[in-house]
Amino acid sequence: MSERAAPFYCPYCGDEDLRPGEQGHGAWECGACNRAFQLKFLGLLARGLHPNSTGGEPI
Repeated sequence: MSERAAPFYCPYCGDEDLRPGEQGHGAWECGACNRAFQLKFLGLLARGLHPNSTGGEPI
């Protein structure tokens, strides 16, 4: 098992003052906005990623 990946910034306020939370694996606390959140890897997509063949934004 590899080392756990750390988020670079808070998903709520964007600050980088993060520390591991006490709630368990994947839990993080933001010192700037005083929020706690949890990250979880759900799995790989079966279909994978396919590039947009038209080259434009989807409508």
